[in-house]
Amino acid sequence: MRIGILTYHFPPEPAFIPGSLAEELAARGHEVRVLTGFPDYPGGHVYPGWRQRWRHETRSRGLTVRRVPRYSTGDGGVRPRMASWLSFAGSAALVGRRYLADVDVLYVHQPPATAFASATLLRLLGRVPAVLHVPDVWTEQAPEDSDDGRWAARVRAAMTRTYRAASAIAVSAPSLRDAVVAVGADPSRVRVVLNWTDERIFRPAPAGSAARGLVRRDERCVVMHAGTIGVRQGLETAVRAAVALENTMDLVLVGSGADERRVRGLAAELRADNVRFVDRRSPLDMPELYAAADYQLIMLRDLPALRSTVPGKLQAALSCGVPVVASAGGDTAALVERARAGLSCPPEDWASLADRFWLAATIPPPARAEMGRRGREAYLRDMSLPGGVDRIEQLLREAATGGLRQNGQSERQPHNG
Repeated sequence: MRIGILTYHFPPEPAFIPGSLAEELAARGHEVRVLTGFPDYPGGHVYPGWRQRWRHETRSRGLTVRRVPRYSTGDGGVRPRMASWLSFAGSAALVGRRYLADVDVLYVHQPPATAFASATLLRLLGRVPAVLHVPDVWTEQAPEDSDDGRWAARVRAAMTRTYRAASAIAVSAPSLRDAVVAVGADPSRVRVVLNWTDERIFRPAPAGSAARGLVRRDERCVVMHAGTIGVRQGLETAVRAAVALENTMDLVLVGSGADERRVRGLAAELRADNVRFVDRRSPLDMPELYAAADYQLIMLRDLPALRSTVPGKLQAALSCGVPVVASAGGDTAALVERARAGLSCPPEDWASLADRFWLAATIPPPARAEMGRRGREAYLRDMSLPGGVDRIEQLLREAATGGLRQNGQSERQPHNG
């Protein structure tokens, strides 16, 4: 097939899903054309060594990447971000009408940033069928300086238009299906395709002496949180739970983020001697650090939008074959429990999390290893890169050949890879 890919972010930005999908589809013999912007995430400034211009195209075997200019936000807020989204939509429309005119099918990685561009391109490309891949539903409340919510309404309207125009929609979590349907998608056209991780990095690995020295102080149980220390994680709950078990387990927080100062301040205020902070590490270091700890901690706050969110660190932990403790609701907790890959408790409840920490510490090492093994089996069965690309590829093929009926039902049996 000739497959067009529209995505707001693309490598070298941390956009693993569209990047790995493009590479894998090209490796499978498809002609893949990517339309994206110049890399500027997360700082809002174009990466050093890059210069925005209209004719920037790179080619490798089966894969062409065309980049178009967009407004870079710098450190701005809502208005600069909206300006960036709209400028990308304009640039994508100018270039995409010709660049993507003869593709058999268009794949759109659609977070809110892509909404205006995808709505415009679907209108310009006419009969080209489209498959949307929706990682999240935008639930951001309109800030005070955003025209009394009119921007938020425009984004939702653009997303709804694309949901209704798409031949098929892939969502990254089971309950996200209901959320997408609630804002206008035809339920018969929505499929669940769980995200995958970078399997070249995140796979079972032994813990070297350096990793053990960084993570462990003694033989006490270590629960490690690796990743962003931000508002969505609510790591204050984990600190309070760990303090209640100061002689039983250690909590190690690896990473940084907007809430790091506040979380460190709480740990100091509570004199949490069993809570330690480790600076952000390279992804290449993480499998060894995972192996040096006893459990990986998955934290999400108790917010409606997060119940249909599965953080990427869950797939990474399961792929590495390590057990998890999940303080989360919705799909994250359900996936952990269904895989029997660890322990879970309600979000933002430090007493319940302390109970899970205590239980985790009492479980003997062979049983922990068995939870990790079951988690890796679940990852390979339900979340692996080959399996995820199989599902997306099948949706693309059905859309391109008319295999998806007008009501969204497939004329053929599901592809099993």
